[in-house]
Amino acid sequence: MLVNGKWVEDWQPVQKSDELGRFVRQVSEIRNWITPDGSAGPTGNAGFKAEAGRYRLYVALICPWASRTLIARKLKGLDDLIPVTVVNPVLTNQGWAFDGFSGADTDPQFGAQYMHEIYTKADPTYTGRATVPVLWDMKNNVMVNNESADILRMFDIAFEHLAPSDFRLYPDSLAFEINALNARIYDKLNNGVYKAGFASSQEAYDEAVTGVFDMLDELETRLGGTYLFGDSLTETDIRTFVILIRFDAAYHGVFKTNRKQIADFPHLSAYMERILRLPGIAETVDMDHITHGYYSIKALNPNGIRPIGPEHITKLMSSANCERAVRTI
Repeated sequence: MLVNGKWVEDWQPVQKSDELGRFVRQVSEIRNWITPDGSAGPTGNAGFKAEAGRYRLYVALICPWASRTLIARKLKGLDDLIPVTVVNPVLTNQGWAFDGFSGADTDPQFGAQYMHEIYTKADPTYTGRATVPVLWDMKNNVMVNNESADILRMFDIAFEHLAPSDFRLYPDSLAFEINALNARIYDKLNNGVYKAGFASSQEAYDEAVTGVFDMLDELETRLGGTYLFGDSLTETDIRTFVILIRFDAAYHGVFKTNRKQIADFPHLSAYMERILRLPGIAETVDMDHITHGYYSIKALNPNGIRPIGPEHITKLMSSANCERAVRTI
């Protein structure tokens, strides 16, 4: 991690645990908002007006937090407005790196080798982990935001005058319900798989993995309609999908969330496939990056052996990618 702008130790998956061995996630600290007119958002400073080509999104395709911002960018038609830089999925001793893997990019702004160099460009005295996603202002050469939940909501509304759309991922009419369900899904599922995988005691693992499957059971029961809030796709569906699509190929094995697979939940499986087949979504999912990334975590898989399969995910992605190819012809 960085301490006062200097890289001081090899990257570790767990920065902090509580007294029972529970994984504690770092809280994102850079929380400015892009708005249509550059006025201040809910947090941070003003001065970030929505403009075409001004902002760059740094992501890792392995990362569900980053991937939900990619999905919002696709669904809201922002591809031509916000360029993307993809880091190498294989975690190094200095965290996320650029280039060196198929589909990973060099850093087009500074020629940085590691993501932590982007953080010290923003703040030469930064202390903390260099996480993704990152939204960068190329006009003023500053970091706008490194919190995926914020970026998701910015992409939903900030660029409407440049890329109008006929739907909202966070509609006012569902805001209260979305916030409530988001909080439960985050605790038990989004962060829950990480709490299971990075638990440092049996008690912490048992608690986390029970929460994961309690939430999956709840969602399986809830899915009577097309999406979690009926026929309207919302940000909650994106938050859920990015975990489901990684579950059987990565979390089930490397994070030991192996009581069941998503394939054992018929409603969740159909729901996951339904979202995957929405235009543009399959482009945000790269199972090669996902499996190489998670199975490169030395603390969990010291020999770096990457399992083959599962076959149902390989077939699903192959089918979705074939559909995508047909649509672009």
